[in-house]
Amino acid sequence: MSQVATKVDNEKTANSEKPTAHFTAPHAELTAAMNIAEFGVPVGWNSGVQEGVLVETSRNRVILSTFDFWTATEVTLPADTPVAKGRSLLDFAELRKAIAAVAAGETKTAAARIPVSLAGDLLSTPDMAVPVTTHELQAFVAPPEPVPAIVTVDARTLLAQLERVLPCTGRDDTLPALTGVQVTVDGTALALSATDRYRLAAAEIPAQATAQPPEEPLTTLMPGDTLRRLTKRLKTADGPVGIGIIEETVSTVARATLTVGSTTVTMRPLEGRLPGYKTLIPTEAETSLSADRALLVRAVKKAAALIKAKGFAGCPLAFRWDDDGTLTLVPRVGDPADQDRVRGMEIPATYRHGEPGHLRGCLLALNPAYLLDALGTFNGDTVTLHLQPAKEGQITKPVLLTAGDAITGDGYRHLLMPVRLDLPK
Repeated sequence: MSQVATKVDNEKTANSEKPTAHFTAPHAELTAAMNIAEFGVPVGWNSGVQEGVLVETSRNRVILSTFDFWTATEVTLPADTPVAKGRSLLDFAELRKAIAAVAAGETKTAAARIPVSLAGDLLSTPDMAVPVTTHELQAFVAPPEPVPAIVTVDARTLLAQLERVLPCTGRDDTLPALTGVQVTVDGTALALSATDRYRLAAAEIPAQATAQPPEEPLTTLMPGDTLRRLTKRLKTADGPVGIGIIEETVSTVARATLTVGSTTVTMRPLEGRLPGYKTLIPTEAETSLSADRALLVRAVKKAAALIKAKGFAGCPLAFRWDDDGTLTLVPRVGDPADQDRVRGMEIPATYRHGEPGHLRGCLLALNPAYLLDALGTFNGDTVTLHLQPAKEGQITKPVLLTAGDAITGDGYRHLLMPVRLDLPK
């Protein structure tokens, strides 16, 4: 080997950082930490070292970090015994499989208590040990610093409202802004909104400020797919969730952080911004009516099934007010002659505002899948529809759904865009 080649190899060896993380933790805690760290592991593309998990140890704690250039996850768990400072970059997928494998043959209770140790790249238990593939530490792009929480909100409340809003996120990647949930924070409230152009959901959550409230509300557009996965982890979360937002400036990269216990998830926001929902949601209605939510769900499912059975995929269903004021929910199938013969389920309704006579002979056509999604986001026995005036026999302006009688709802509102029908003149 030439002297030049030897010198280069020596320099590479000198510049390489060997895996030095050392810790011991219970199997159950380490498994749970890895499940959360998965949020920041790249999916579906060959990203090399970014597919690793950075393990950092110091004193009595272990930090697992992952970063796919969009989402950074940092999980802190206590070490069983004080540990020295060290770092190892291990292949995430292999490490997770190895952690699961060392508990094979054990009962769930026994597996949870198994002490799992890492020494550099060697994973071991009292029964066995195996080395794990490592990556070059220097090549790993470090995650961005988490944003300190501006406010905290109750974890259960946040989960409930996210599950209501997320169905309205779009799935069209050519319109990325519509695939996210817009989050706006001030000192006293957290506002969530999402829209795919055909429906819109908005929720407001009480918040506690953790620092001096910002002079102006801060807004970010969080990726819907990330939040969908995160809600699965929040199902068992309790206590406060911290929200931190940094908007784009000349010297600062925009990002937002959710802090749940010892976990932080930092997201790069989607580009763009959704329209302000307060300008889109009506503040008054000509007619407001309440109906039994379970009955509406049954009627929608029956109408959707008939639409499918008749081979009219994509056809709407309609709320129809007959001349005597009876409200039915019918599938819009067939030609005009057939539609006159179609009968739907009668929907008893209580009119909270306005005169029922305004709706006689009118139609309100809606996408059945969207209506079913909307009804599923409410928890109460009844749901209230707030309707705008009909024009030429049909309601074409957005319909607002709320849980209570008031148009302001209970902090959550769902807006549906009607389907325009070609009615005979």
